[in-house]
Amino acid sequence: MIALGPFTEEQYAAWIPGSIADYAAENVKSGRWSAGEARAKAQEELTSLLPQGMATPGHHFFSVVRSSDRAAVGMIWVLTGRAPGRSFIFNLEIFKPYRRKGYAEQAMRSLEHEVRRMGDSSIGLHVFAHNAPARSLYQKLGYAETNIMMVKRL
Repeated sequence: MIALGPFTEEQYAAWIPGSIADYAAENVKSGRWSAGEARAKAQEELTSLLPQGMATPGHHFFSVVRSSDRAAVGMIWVLTGRAPGRSFIFNLEIFKPYRRKGYAEQAMRSLEHEVRRMGDSSIGLHVFAHNAPARSLYQKLGYAETNIMMVKRL
């Protein structure tokens, strides 16, 4: 079992570099960005989304905490009120040693309760097409694809 807890400034500071690197790599893998530009573009997007860091209005960060020993096993970043009644998940990460144990599904279900409590009635997210495990999880949880972008490499 997991619970959502506070995500501290220290956790945020430790998370940022890896988040930028991971997002850059995902965009390179998807073909959206070149390797040479990816890190700068990832940093630019993060700065644009979070000009005040964790204090940016509407953005909420949660630590995914294992109930049995209070170990932080992951994190979630969500924006509430993105549009009337809508939240948007920017990041769900279960840390490597804790993956494939059901924590992501539990965290998503817990987040649904938090989002409802904050007044929103739907949650959106983006998932890279090549991330089959995440896509499978989101479909299992009832998320529906709303648009699909396609590319042909020449």
